[in-house]
Amino acid sequence: MQTKSDADLLVHKFLRGLADPSRFTILSCLTEKSMTVNELVAGTGLGQPNVSNHLACLKECGLVDCTSEGRFVHYSLSNQRIADLLLLVRSVTADVAGQVKQCRNYE
Repeated sequence: MQTKSDADLLVHKFLRGLADPSRFTILSCLTEKSMTVNELVAGTGLGQPNVSNHLACLKECGLVDCTSEGRFVHYSLSNQRIADLLLLVRSVTADVAGQVKQCRNYE
């Protein structure tokens, strides 16, 4: 059984993964539709190796799924709640945007 601190550490690890700008951007793109690596490269402006590495990480952590269609692999969010979480994060950030801009602790 997980203790409260174990659960908190797991949440912290999850949020650190989301805090990476490249992974956050990739997940944001996937809220709209499933995409191939090439579509994500075009949509994010990131390089193909970078996108592929981040997708591997996101897949390993259970945040994205992939399905093969011919010679293409399509990536999608593994759970609609991930899209809901990103929307909530944006909403809360908008509510406290002034304070976040002035915060020096997390630059």
